[in-house]
Amino acid sequence: MTRRGSSLCPERDFAVPTTYRGGCHCGAVRYRVDVDLSKPVLQCNCSICSRTGALLSFVPANAFTLEEGEDSLTDYQFGKKNIHHLFCKVCGVRSFARGQGPSGPMAAINTRCLEDLDATTLQVQHFDGKSR
Repeated sequence: MTRRGSSLCPERDFAVPTTYRGGCHCGAVRYRVDVDLSKPVLQCNCSICSRTGALLSFVPANAFTLEEGEDSLTDYQFGKKNIHHLFCKVCGVRSFARGQGPSGPMAAINTRCLEDLDATTLQVQHFDGKSR
């Protein structure tokens, strides 16, 4: 992981996104993402998230770079089909998703798939996706 930027205003307390690398279990899918993990990650109880155990952090699409494995991804959509739930067709791991967020195109990062990160140290916010 790489720390990017610095606070030019010491009186303002804000976090700067950190660059992480992540991917699937077999290594076929690899990406880089700039994400602020000082904010809580989401643990959603919808039908897919509750089954996969994802802890999600959402970033603008331009903060995410797929470095390897576009041809190793399989797309799964359900319900309103707003999110492309992408998973590796080799190992089956769902390390990220793409979709349209309230502010435009976004990526949903499964923080459990980021390198050099202990997911048990993250603040978790529960989200009721099951009722939506």
